[in-house]
Amino acid sequence: MAAIAFFPFLFPNIPGVGCVFTSRRGGVSEPPHDTANLSFEVGDDPAAVRQNRRLLHDRLGLSGWCECRQVHGDAIHFDPSPAEPETEPTLEGDGLATATPGMGLIVKTADCQPLILAHRAGRHVAALHVGWRGNKLDFPGSGVARFCERYSLSPADILAVRGPSLGPSASQFVNFDTDFGPGFEAYRDRVTQTADLWRMTRDQLRAAGIPAHQIYGLDLCTLTHADTFFSYRRACASPVKATGRQVGVVWIKG
Repeated sequence: MAAIAFFPFLFPNIPGVGCVFTSRRGGVSEPPHDTANLSFEVGDDPAAVRQNRRLLHDRLGLSGWCECRQVHGDAIHFDPSPAEPETEPTLEGDGLATATPGMGLIVKTADCQPLILAHRAGRHVAALHVGWRGNKLDFPGSGVARFCERYSLSPADILAVRGPSLGPSASQFVNFDTDFGPGFEAYRDRVTQTADLWRMTRDQLRAAGIPAHQIYGLDLCTLTHADTFFSYRRACASPVKATGRQVGVVWIKG
């Protein structure tokens, strides 16, 4: 058993906020969820999932674990009650926000974008699960607006980071017109039939009022980095058609 490997992100000038994006490396899950799967919802051995989650929870020094049963929508839960990492999620939605120190907000992904928000004062954070359906709904934009409204914040004081996810060269949509509808043509490459979801999210955040220099991204494609990340699209192209989930985590340090 090895510690779960992750990519930390340090919000500039916000030392009181922690943020990491895990990889598939470390942990105890067996194939096809090897080895750091953190989701109960993908057919993995629950005992392995509980052990992986406890390993990450304790390593980060969290005092609680908060996650949703993600449904590719735009519902946000504010100040959710914390749970132990061994507990399966019951809240349905795709966003979480808190002002409570120590609460780890969890977003599970395997190609979708884990989008993390932090206020520059370090006292409010949010985590959004943004798949392409979330982009279609402008969840990045509406998520920022509701986050700011709830805590009386200004978008100009929000910093955002997008974690590892499906990269522009790998995000093929052969039914782009029906998947997205009008208004998204600027993000489509007709030759390769791909869509730049990273740029789409960035533009939606900017339209919501976050300054461009406060928007960050870890440009690591989950589909192409097979040894490092789980990928739903890669799994669907394989005979097994099953894979695990990595997570993005944000918390206010106690």
